[in-house]
Amino acid sequence: MRHSHNGRSRRGFSGLIPAIVLFLALYAGFSVVAGSWAQEALRPAQETASPTGGMVPGESLGSASDAEIWRAVRQGAQGNVSIPNAMAGVLIQSEGENWRNIRNGPLSVYGIWGLLGMVIALALFFAVRGRIRIDSGRSDKLMERFNDLERFAHWLMAGSFIVLALSGLNMLYGRYALLPLLGENLFATLTQAGKVAHHYIAFAFMAGLVLSFVLWVRHNFPDKTDLAWLAKAGGLFTRKSHPPAKKFNTGQKLLFWLVMLSGLAMSLSGIALLFPFQFGYFEPTFRVLAAIGFDVPTQISPMAEMQLSQIWHAIVGLVMVMVILGHIYIGTIGMEGAFDAMGSGQVDRNWAREHHSLWVEEVERGEPKGKGRAKAAAGGDD
Repeated sequence: MRHSHNGRSRRGFSGLIPAIVLFLALYAGFSVVAGSWAQEALRPAQETASPTGGMVPGESLGSASDAEIWRAVRQGAQGNVSIPNAMAGVLIQSEGENWRNIRNGPLSVYGIWGLLGMVIALALFFAVRGRIRIDSGRSDKLMERFNDLERFAHWLMAGSFIVLALSGLNMLYGRYALLPLLGENLFATLTQAGKVAHHYIAFAFMAGLVLSFVLWVRHNFPDKTDLAWLAKAGGLFTRKSHPPAKKFNTGQKLLFWLVMLSGLAMSLSGIALLFPFQFGYFEPTFRVLAAIGFDVPTQISPMAEMQLSQIWHAIVGLVMVMVILGHIYIGTIGMEGAFDAMGSGQVDRNWAREHHSLWVEEVERGEPKGKGRAKAAAGGDD
């Protein structure tokens, strides 16, 4: 009986083996199929996350390749956004690093060398030439060189320019020159006050610029007398050499047009900086330049407009400061009698004859005989 029972047990276990093998085979096959399905399910997500060849979700061909898209992003191209801040459409503004390098590099370095070079040149000129004296000495006769309105226009423009120049130079060089001396708190207060003054006094400079242009432009057109003045360099380097000149000599004419054109450039770029992203002058300018053959970009982002405006504003400002340093020198210690024209408005007649002989002749022709003083039309002196 025991032998019969063991035999039935072995036969029953042997019958289960095919069932177990079949189950394992089915399980293995199902696992392979399920894994394949899982990979297929994941593949569209991977393609969506990283489209190639301009592909976009939905198996549609895009309008641009990946290379073109990323090139545009790298160059700071502006896309469309639904939020009010349009500048958010620029993903990468790499030109900002170029702006920073130019501002802190060549602009600052060449600017300070230019300013120091001008100061050194004026000091050497004064050491060699000395003060330009009135060769015939002062007389007891005066002539009106500037009336009240003209002096107001000059000092409005000059006074505002001095504030703008000092505050602007502080923005460019203050952290190197003043911060170590004043400390962080005082320097921050001074810089903030200078920034506010720079913004508002700029309008006084613009007003003085316009008024000066209206008053003096008719006296500053070139004529044949300028050639003789240039041939003798205005007598600046030789003693007792006084080329004839009208109300404005050639040097003053050059200064007038330099101030007017530079002042206009400063005003336009300054307005663009005062009202960010509202005015863009470089893109239309570059389009004109491109039309005549210059290799310049014709599409500029609003941020790039601001950066170009700031660099241009600083360059023109530095050039103006250098030139005005020379103007201040000639008008003060460099030439005897020159400051009187802007101080009281009255200049010595001998001084006027030496530096503006044609103007004196014109005035004297209109004077009553024997009159020692004459009122003349507006002029200007260094």
